Amino acid sequence: MTDADVDGAHIRTLLLTFFYRQMPELVEGGHIYIAQPPLYKIKHGRNEMYIKDDNELSAHLLRLSLDGSSLLPRTGADPIEGDTLEEMARSYLLAEAVINRLTSWIDPDVLHAVLAQDIELSLADETAATDSGKRLQAVVADGIRIIPTFSEKHEGWCLVIERMHHGNIKRSEIDPAFINSGDYPTIRHAADLLSGLIGEGAMMRRGEKSQSVRTFADAITWMLGEVERNLGKQRYKGLGEMNPEQLWETTMDPAVRRLLKVKIDDAIAADEIFTTLMGDQVEPRRDFIERNALNARNIDV
Repeated sequence: MTDADVDGAHIRTLLLTFFYRQMPELVEGGHIYIAQPPLYKIKHGRNEMYIKDDNELSAHLLRLSLDGSSLLPRTGADPIEGDTLEEMARSYLLAEAVINRLTSWIDPDVLHAVLAQDIELSLADETAATDSGKRLQAVVADGIRIIPTFSEKHEGWCLVIERMHHGNIKRSEIDPAFINSGDYPTIRHAADLLSGLIGEGAMMRRGEKSQSVRTFADAITWMLGEVERNLGKQRYKGLGEMNPEQLWETTMDPAVRRLLKVKIDDAIAADEIFTTLMGDQVEPRRDFIERNALNARNIDV
C-alpha cells in the first residue's frame, strides 16, 4: 500500500522489484496485492465520496454537471439534454483528452482546428494530402504553415506543421500512423457529431442559471465550471494525511476496498523490463527512456 500519487507509484515499483527478485514465489503464487487508496475526497452538498484518480474524477464531474443541464443550440431549436447531451459531452471530452496527450507530437492548435471545424484529413496520395493541407491551412491561426510533404521515413505523405515559437521554427507533423491510429477517428467522431451544432442564440442552461455560448467547448466549460464552483475537493498527497478511520473505510476495509492482484503473464517479458529499468546497467535504461520519453504522462515537475 503506497500513496496514490506519482511518488507512491515510484515506491510501489521498488517494492514490486524487491518481491520479484527476492521472493518470486510470492508473486508467482498470486499472493501480492496492490491497494487502491483514493487520490481525492470530494464534497457536493451533503454528499461526500472518495475518488481513485483523475480519470474517475473527470467522469464524476461530468455526471454531476449533466444533472439538470440542457443545451439550446440556436434560437428556435429544441433543447438537447439527457442521454444525447451526455453522448456529445463524452465524445468531446474524449477528443480533448486525445489532443492533450498528443501535444508533444502534433501542434494542439491544429488538432483543435480539426475538431472545431470538422476537417477530414486524408494522406492516401499527393492529391489527397494537398487537398487536406489546403482545407487545414484555411482554418488554422495566422503564423501556422501546413506543408504537404512526402516522407521517406513514413513511406507516405505527411502534413508538416511549422510555426514560430520564441523566435524559432517549431515543427510537428500529421503522418499516416496518426491517421490510421485510434486517435484520429476519436477526434473525427466528435467533430462529426458536433459539426454545425451551435448557431446564433445558443444557450447553455443548468438549473436556474444560463449562459450564452459560441461553441460547444464554451458550453462544456461553463457546465463543468458550475459544478466545480460548488464542489469541495481535497487531494491527498499521502496516506499520512488521512486519519485512521478514513484509511480504514477507503483502503483497508475488506467489505469495500479495491485491490489489484499482481500476476505474471509473460515471465520472459517481465524479467526483461525489470532488468532494463531496475538493473545495474545504465545504458539499457537510458535507451529505454530516450525511446519512450514523449510517451510519458502524469509527470510531477
